[in-house]
Amino acid sequence: MCLHYDRDINDLLNAPEGNHYEFKEAKNRYDFEEAVKYCCALSNCGGGKLVLGISDKRPRQVVGSNAFEQPERTRKGLMDKLHVRVDFQLYEHENKRVLVFEIAGHPLGLPIQVDGIAWWRDGDSLVPMPQEVLREIYAESGHDFSGDICPGLTLADLDNRAIETFRKTWGEYSGNKRIASLSAEQLLLDSDAITDDGVTYAALILFGKRGAILKHLSQAEIVFEYRSSEAAGPAAQREDFREGFFNCYERIWELVNLRNDKQHYQDGFFVFPVPTFNERVVREALLNAVSHRDYQLGGSIFIRQYRNRLVVESPGGFPPGITVENIINKHSPRNNRIASIFQRCGLVERSGQGMNLIYELAVKEAKPLPNFEGSDAYFVKLTMNGQVLDKRMLTLIKKIGDERLEAMTTDDYLLLSALFLGKGLDDIDPARFAHLAELDIVKYTERGIELQNSDITLSSDCQATVSSDCQSLEMSDRKKQILTFISSADKATSSQVANYMGLTQGRVRAILQEFVADGLIEKIGDNRYAYYIGKNL
Repeated sequence: MCLHYDRDINDLLNAPEGNHYEFKEAKNRYDFEEAVKYCCALSNCGGGKLVLGISDKRPRQVVGSNAFEQPERTRKGLMDKLHVRVDFQLYEHENKRVLVFEIAGHPLGLPIQVDGIAWWRDGDSLVPMPQEVLREIYAESGHDFSGDICPGLTLADLDNRAIETFRKTWGEYSGNKRIASLSAEQLLLDSDAITDDGVTYAALILFGKRGAILKHLSQAEIVFEYRSSEAAGPAAQREDFREGFFNCYERIWELVNLRNDKQHYQDGFFVFPVPTFNERVVREALLNAVSHRDYQLGGSIFIRQYRNRLVVESPGGFPPGITVENIINKHSPRNNRIASIFQRCGLVERSGQGMNLIYELAVKEAKPLPNFEGSDAYFVKLTMNGQVLDKRMLTLIKKIGDERLEAMTTDDYLLLSALFLGKGLDDIDPARFAHLAELDIVKYTERGIELQNSDITLSSDCQATVSSDCQSLEMSDRKKQILTFISSADKATSSQVANYMGLTQGRVRAILQEFVADGLIEKIGDNRYAYYIGKNL
C-alpha cells in the first residue's frame, strides 16, 4: 500500500481501455458489487486494473475519487468474492486521489465466477462469459478428465439427496432464489455437471449413487481411518465412502470432530479453547484432494487421523506445474469441472485451491505449517499438525485483532510465523516486512525489526537476515540525510523520503515519528495525506 505523487499517472492516462483496463470517475463513491463484476471480467481476461478517479473518455483527465476510503478493506472484500490475488495503489495528482486495484488473472483452466456467473467484457458492457470462451479456459491446463462424458451414465445414476445438498449450498452461497425452483436436470446443466452430450465424470464423482460409482469409477473412493497410535495394523475406526461427494462431505468432518480435543491457553483472566483440528482446514484439505487427485489412476483418497495430526493422501502427485515451493501462489486444478462446481457453491477458497487458507489458519492458531513430506510422483501427502507450538503466539495474534489480520496476505502470515518462531529467516529480505510495518505489527528501529507487543527483534546486525541489507539498518547517517532532505524541501511526504533514501515506507515512517516526537520536524495532516516540514533544523 503506497501513496505516489504523479508517478505512473501519465501511463494510466495513456493506457488503452479494454480487456486489461477499466476507468471509472467515481468522484464520490462506487458500488462495491459493480466493482466486483468488473474485477471478475478483468481477471477472466488475464488480469488488469480497475482505475478510480480518472475519466474513461479521451483525452482522459484526473478527476479524483473518494470511493473506498479504506482500500485495504475493499481489497479484502474483492479477494473474498473473487478468490484471486488483488493489490491496490494510491496516487495523488494535483491534490486529487486516484485509486487503482490490480487484479490477477484467473488460475490456469479455471474461470473466475461471482455468484455463479463468470463475467466477461463485450465492448463497454459486462456479459456472462460465452460458452466457447469457457471451454477455451477449461482446456488451458490440458485434458480435464472430470469434464469427459461417462459412457452409459444417466441421470438415474445420480443420487437426489446429493443433488439437493448441492442445490441448498449453491443457493445459500449465491443468494439466487431461482436455484430453488430449478429441476434437477436444469440445475446440473447450469452447473456444467451435465451437458447436451451426456453426464460427466464430475457428476458421477460428486452426485453418483454407490452402484454407479462401483460400476464406472470404483477408484473414486474416500477412506477415513482413525489410528490411536503409530503402530501398523488395523485402524481403530475405518469408514469407506463410495458415493457422491455431496453425500459424504459432512460425515467425514463428523468423524474427525468425534476426537477433536480442545487445547486451552490463558490470556489474563480468560481461558480460550483451540481445537486440535480446525474445521475449515479439514474441509479445505478434503476439497483439495477431491479436486486435484488423478481419477485415472488406481488408489483411494485416504484421510488418516491421529491424536494430534491429520494426514490426507491423494493419488496422482502434484498437478503439472505445481511444486511444494510454489503451491501457495500457483494454482492449477487437475479436475477443472469439479473445481468449477465447488467454486459455484462457495466451497473452495482462493483460486479454487485453498492452500493459502490452510497456511494462514496454521499461523493464526500457532500450529506448525502444513508439510508435504512423503509426497512423490504418484501420491500427494499433506500432513497438518494440530498441536499448538507456543501459547504466547496465540496471545500475540489476539492483540493484533481481526481488522489487521484481515488485511494481512499469506506472505505476511508466513513472515510473522518465521519472526516469532525464529525459523527460516536467513534468506528473508527485511524489506518484505514493510506491509507488516504499515499495519503496525512490526516496526523498524536502529536495533532491527521489532515485533510489536513482544520482546522479539530481528537484530540489525543481520545475523538472521540478508547481509547485504545491513547498511540499510544503520540509521545514524540515514537520519542526517533525511533531515537534510526535509530541510531543503518545502514539504515532503513519507513516500518521497522513502523514494529518495531507497528505504521502505514503514522504515521511514518510524524515523519520522521519532523526529516529530523530538521536535525536529512537524507533521501536517493525517494518515496517507500527511506531509512533513522542517521545524527546528
